[in-house]
Amino acid sequence: MLNIRQRAVPPHALEALRRAGYPPLLARLYAARGITDPRDLKQELTELLPFASLLHCDAAAARLADAVSRKERLLVVGDYDADGATATAVALTGLRALGADTDFLVPNRFEYGYGLSPEIVRLAAERKPDLLITVDNGIAAHAGIQEARSLGLEVLVTDHHLPGASLPEALIVNPNQPGCGFASKNLAGVGVIFYVLLGLRAELRRRGHFARRTEPNLGHLLDLVALGTVADVVSLDSNNRLLVAQGLARMRRGQMRPGIRALFQVAGRKPGRASTEDLGFVLGPRLNAAGRLSDMGLGIRCLLAPEAEQALRLAGELDRLNRERRLIETGMQAQALTLLEGIDVTDGASLCLFDPSWHQGVVGLLASRLKERHHRPTLVFADGGEGVLKGSGRSIPGLHLRDALDRVDRMAPGLILRFGGHAAAAGLSLPRRRFEEFATCFEAVSRESLSEADLQRRIDTDGALRHEEFGMENAQTLRDAVWGQGFPAPSFHAEFSVQSQRLVGERHLRLRLAGTDFCAEAMLFNRDAPLPERIQAVYRLDVNEWNGNRGLQLTLNHWAEAGG
Repeated sequence: MLNIRQRAVPPHALEALRRAGYPPLLARLYAARGITDPRDLKQELTELLPFASLLHCDAAAARLADAVSRKERLLVVGDYDADGATATAVALTGLRALGADTDFLVPNRFEYGYGLSPEIVRLAAERKPDLLITVDNGIAAHAGIQEARSLGLEVLVTDHHLPGASLPEALIVNPNQPGCGFASKNLAGVGVIFYVLLGLRAELRRRGHFARRTEPNLGHLLDLVALGTVADVVSLDSNNRLLVAQGLARMRRGQMRPGIRALFQVAGRKPGRASTEDLGFVLGPRLNAAGRLSDMGLGIRCLLAPEAEQALRLAGELDRLNRERRLIETGMQAQALTLLEGIDVTDGASLCLFDPSWHQGVVGLLASRLKERHHRPTLVFADGGEGVLKGSGRSIPGLHLRDALDRVDRMAPGLILRFGGHAAAAGLSLPRRRFEEFATCFEAVSRESLSEADLQRRIDTDGALRHEEFGMENAQTLRDAVWGQGFPAPSFHAEFSVQSQRLVGERHLRLRLAGTDFCAEAMLFNRDAPLPERIQAVYRLDVNEWNGNRGLQLTLNHWAEAGG
């Protein structure tokens, strides 16, 4: 049987949302996600947190305004994931619209690794910039910034990752740095640079800059901000939900750049019905594929493409890389399961795996799959060359992954060569010869941090849907709303009899399910074996679109044979 816990619905929050005019189902779902004040659901741009409350945003804006007026050369140094790519595209597009001379550089993960390293600084210096601007990286770049200073280069850091014990010597905009009172600590890297651009525009306006040129509408960047925010799996607090909602609204109206339209096109999705699921599971992986297997410069050029033909060509290459990534990941999963054969995963509180044949661009995805399968904090490593392993990890509730790595680092100084990340995801490198030592230390930290209850998979749902709540209108409403990390998409549970089932697409089941007082079509993905006659299931209320037709569909997330 499934270990299901129904989310609590505080009565006072439910009543407040109903009085504010929210439909009963939405009011119940929002109340169960901690919404007590309807104002937290407002989606107007006027409700955005002010940029002035982001520490050093005003100083960064002043420095960039000086750069614009002096016609200085700016170089944006990005990161090789979807957040870094969208942040780079936002920086380039916004700075150029505001009158800056700007170009970009993004590290190839296989040659230079992550962030503003000394090697990247020396490469950047060849372009003779007056100012380096990091996006989605830099908060831990002590050596890189020191190298920049030695070369006479100034650095502006815009980042959102958690800082270490000390900050590098640079002007830093990061909501998670000490002393920053910005109310949303969950901004993605793309959100941070968007806020810096808001500050820069206000500073240029104050200086009379727009007496000589048209003031740009930075709202045109929100399609990029929404994509990067969802793809980076940051927590969708009220400020992030507002940014994402605005970006989705622009996409649905057809107001998006050619690169994003092309990504929808190669994926066979309609931007007029864009959803957070599209951003996180359709567009995001295609953009990430460039950084995982090739060079994220390809993804950034797609996002910056000025016209449709070029954008579609680049998006097609991203789609090809994503198909290649899937094949690699499938093979790695099979190898990982072989490695785990004969091992009782429940004996430990963590998983650490390494295989010399694994692709370092795909280890994060494998870690995510294994974490979901075994409900253990999971770190997966690939050979990074020169005796170094490069790893990526995913965690479960109860273990803050970056903090856990910090504890390992203090437990065994020098064991980890470098690390960084968030509560749920992190990256690191370590000497290959010390893998077993690391695995032992990480297991000790995990066991100390996690209780037996933490290690039991629990599925949170929104209870059962009433008969009158089944319908296309509710399914479409739920699809259009903003859901994501920290604000999970609604799921429901019930017992069903399986009236019919057939295999489609060689590895998915199309089902006809009967509940207590209704029947519904349903899909169970990635399963080719038949289900028993009665099941307990956790499902989403969804819309099926096929050959121009639209119908109500349940999508099963979890299932088990119904008892008795």
